[in-house]
Amino acid sequence: MSDIVKTITLRTLVREPLKVKRMTRAGQSVRVTDRGEPLWVIQAADAPVVDEATRRREIDALLDEVLRGPRSKIPLSKIILESRR
Repeated sequence: MSDIVKTITLRTLVREPLKVKRMTRAGQSVRVTDRGEPLWVIQAADAPVVDEATRRREIDALLDEVLRGPRSKIPLSKIILESRR
């Protein structure tokens, strides 16, 4: 279990599950209580270990693939202006 433990109520877990997801993804353990009594401790599952060199190669391959794709005929400024409407 991580050194950092955040305590939340069962109601918070039910109403805001994304909040708990963000906390566990950040490496925090979350203690869930009901009326002050501890129920569970939720923690992130062990992530597969990927070395940094492999990760960078995969990212570079994806970016190279995107760059090989067709270029848009629409200028970026027009896309931005249209998105603001």
